[in-house]
Amino acid sequence: MKKGEKEIYLTSEGFLKLEEELDDLKKVKRPEIVNAIKEARALGDLSENAEYHSARDNQAKLEARIKEIEYTLEHATIIENNNDGKVRVGSVVTIKYADDDEEEEYTIVGTNEADPFANKISNESPIAIAIMGKNAGDKVSVESPNGSFDLEILKVA
Repeated sequence: MKKGEKEIYLTSEGFLKLEEELDDLKKVKRPEIVNAIKEARALGDLSENAEYHSARDNQAKLEARIKEIEYTLEHATIIENNNDGKVRVGSVVTIKYADDDEEEEYTIVGTNEADPFANKISNESPIAIAIMGKNAGDKVSVESPNGSFDLEILKVA
């Protein structure tokens, strides 16, 4: 890995989703955009052809997304939970907030797979940073942009 590059972590599920998206972009979306460009080009004067410019913009966005996915897949580290009891990328962690006894379960994932609505938090999030390498029963203080708070790790799977 080159200096300045961040490690890319993906679950095997996340890796497969990206492969499927890449396949769809190349086999379905790319031909659709090529056809849209051909059709728009047939309309005549390209300098004032909104359909043509829109199709070219869509093509540029599509190609950028394809390159991004290819780079991610090429450089990704597939995470596998080794169940040694320590919090790692790939762990499912149950925590309890000290101030309100509320329990939450989070899966620690790489940045590309983070989805707070599905309780998948990035390994770069304040909570994940605070609990990485810790065990069930450990109490930690989390530094966040809104101030610090305490929590206890109840379970690591």
